[in-house]
Amino acid sequence: MTTDPKAIIESGYDAVAEEYLSTFGEGVPDDPRVRFIGALGEHLADGARVLELGCGAGIPATALLAQRFDVLGVDISAGQLALAAQRVPTAEFRKADMTSLDLPAGSFDAVTAFYSFNHIPRAEQQPLLTAIARWLRPGGLLLASFGRGGSADDVELWLGGVPMFFASHDPATNTRHLADAGFTPLVDELVSMETGRGSETWQWVLARSGERRR
Repeated sequence: MTTDPKAIIESGYDAVAEEYLSTFGEGVPDDPRVRFIGALGEHLADGARVLELGCGAGIPATALLAQRFDVLGVDISAGQLALAAQRVPTAEFRKADMTSLDLPAGSFDAVTAFYSFNHIPRAEQQPLLTAIARWLRPGGLLLASFGRGGSADDVELWLGGVPMFFASHDPATNTRHLADAGFTPLVDELVSMETGRGSETWQWVLARSGERRR
């Protein structure tokens, strides 16, 4: 069995693509993504360029974003991307590891990351935030949900019994990493939601890019 986190994530999401869609894409009442995408939209003009990191099957986030914006969805799972392309034909999609993306500086008005940072090894999360700040135009926005420190680069059995990699920092560390990457929070709150697998609480952040700390 591989111990490579990225390989575990890719194979796991390929294996449970349909189950993930029904559990977390279509089966979440009062999904926080809907509210926060609405809040993000208040700061963006129609046609804004938006990068979605970890777009999954495209429901509901990519579909909502694509109603107004020019969206590039990135995911490591070909199975998830196939579902997303079917459901959101107006968006562009790319198969990639988000931590290895090579994108032009200042090329996006906003970046979103819903339930995807918790699959990034702890040591790679702050460097990814720095990369996101570079991809954003001056004053660009990041909308992301973060775990709360319950996983320290762990592999657990997940949907359908597949292994899945999880990692997260506590909220104070997440907030510090954002500041170090030059982000100023507009919203930073803990939000609980019910899923088909019980209640979960995430740190939701809407932040504006600016100067990185020296």
